[in-house]
Amino acid sequence: MNFMNQAISMARRAYAHDDVPIGAVIVRDGKIIARGENQVQLRKNPTLHAEIVAINRAVKKLGVKFLDGCDVYVSLEPCAMCATALSLARIRNIYFATTDVKGGGITTNARVFDTDAHLWKPNVIQLHEFADESAELLREFFRIRRKTPKSD
Repeated sequence: MNFMNQAISMARRAYAHDDVPIGAVIVRDGKIIARGENQVQLRKNPTLHAEIVAINRAVKKLGVKFLDGCDVYVSLEPCAMCATALSLARIRNIYFATTDVKGGGITTNARVFDTDAHLWKPNVIQLHEFADESAELLREFFRIRRKTPKSD
């Protein structure tokens, strides 16, 4: 699955600038139209999660308000904020690699799509074959971070 490999590549890019290694790609008609990586630390903005960055790039590139017919591949289960944003953007399918026990918003914790209250409800598919790779990248990041004194 080349698209998830690209999302994991974006996660590595986030890692390189000291952000939590999460990456996302948005696909339409079998082609990547936007990529995003966490930029919370880089841009000092708590809302710049990989999914939000990718959504912003996709709507700008396409010149549209909604991403009908688009799918997103994310290296980690989206949080509640990102899951809701993906719903508002009318993403068709959300593919993710590994679950997020602490902050996940789809299969754990908030479970934002478990109600019928959403105007748009994407299909959600976990790609288990990428779970270990994504989880190990996150474990490595936090293992190093716990050993390094905080700067801000």
